Amino acid sequence: MEQAEAQAELRRRALDYHAQSPAGKLSVIPSKPCKSQDDLSLAYTPGVAAPVREIAADPEKAYDYTGKGNLVAVVSNGTAVLGLGNVGTLAGKPVMEGKALLFKHFADINAFDIEVQARDAEHLIDVVAAIAPGFGGINLEDIAAPMCFQVEEALQKMLDIPVFHDDQHGTAVIVAAALQNALELQGKVFKGVKVAIVGAGAAGLAIAKMLRALGVEAVYLSDVHGVLHAGRSDLTHWHQPFATAPAHWTLMDMLADADAVIGVSVRGAIPEAALSGLAAKPVIFALANPDPEIDPVAVKRLRPDAIMATGRSDMPNQVNNVLGFPFLFRGALDCRASQINQEMLLAAVDALARLAREPVPEEVQQAYGFSGTDGLSFGPEYFIPKPLDPRLRQWVAGAVSAAARKSGVSRL
Repeated sequence: MEQAEAQAELRRRALDYHAQSPAGKLSVIPSKPCKSQDDLSLAYTPGVAAPVREIAADPEKAYDYTGKGNLVAVVSNGTAVLGLGNVGTLAGKPVMEGKALLFKHFADINAFDIEVQARDAEHLIDVVAAIAPGFGGINLEDIAAPMCFQVEEALQKMLDIPVFHDDQHGTAVIVAAALQNALELQGKVFKGVKVAIVGAGAAGLAIAKMLRALGVEAVYLSDVHGVLHAGRSDLTHWHQPFATAPAHWTLMDMLADADAVIGVSVRGAIPEAALSGLAAKPVIFALANPDPEIDPVAVKRLRPDAIMATGRSDMPNQVNNVLGFPFLFRGALDCRASQINQEMLLAAVDALARLAREPVPEEVQQAYGFSGTDGLSFGPEYFIPKPLDPRLRQWVAGAVSAAARKSGVSRL
């Protein structure tokens, strides 16, 4: 009853928060004065003709005379919104507004939320490509698989600005950084461990790809139809490279002796019965929100040697994309990168993993209710930085910019 009451209270507060005048979470604030006739003549006609002519002669001048270089489009078709599924473009708007708010708050990036009622992948691609010239980057959000793969790949080939599907790569970056540190705490490293990923959608596939790039050889995935193996005829070409399990495996076989289990699925997707069969000192990430794939209380009781992360802010080790996307884009925009490539993603992983090992400033301790010797320090209940850590921008964005320059995609 208490849980139901708490959920009802949260719902009421959330609705009040969004409805407070002005409704929603975004507004447009002018960055230049417009208080006099002279201001008006510079902001619009006739003065605005001067930058128009400059940009017409050299499109790169748009970065000098407009907000393009610090503006990201948050684009969704509403087909995979949070854990709510295909709720539609309009119902997804609060999430996209929230994403834009986080861009601004954490990385001082301006963002517009753009909800597209797209007929199919080709239509969505055409719409985004058509509006892209006005933006410095495109953040694709809450687009169901496999459409999200098709849309991102096509736009990355067509456009000369970063196109980034956060549900894939943002999640993969945070998971990889957290897993690197969690394995270290358990006396393990990427090479030689068995990783079982429960959920083979956008996030699951991106995590598998990232872990392979970091040296994990034994990565296995499952979806609602079972473990991914080469004998399945229902897999897309994006899934096929990860269909490496033996054909006879069940979910319990995939989880047996796993050093790490990563849930990017739904509540109950990781059975408690599998806990006893995991490797010694396992790492368990149950990232479904608001209800993890397995109850953390049960994990602590049944496998006290495990360390754990969830997607919830009220539990230790929250794996949250806000640790990644604002700073990935900040780093990319700062050096005017033409894309966010694998080198930049790996640099973000390394920066996040290293930052978690640094002493935590007092201001961060206080923000999370800690102080003194009882505060946050690298260990089983703190192996990924907290979202309110002000060092994230410097560490992650700086590493991303450096990787962009080194890999040749920076234009500054």
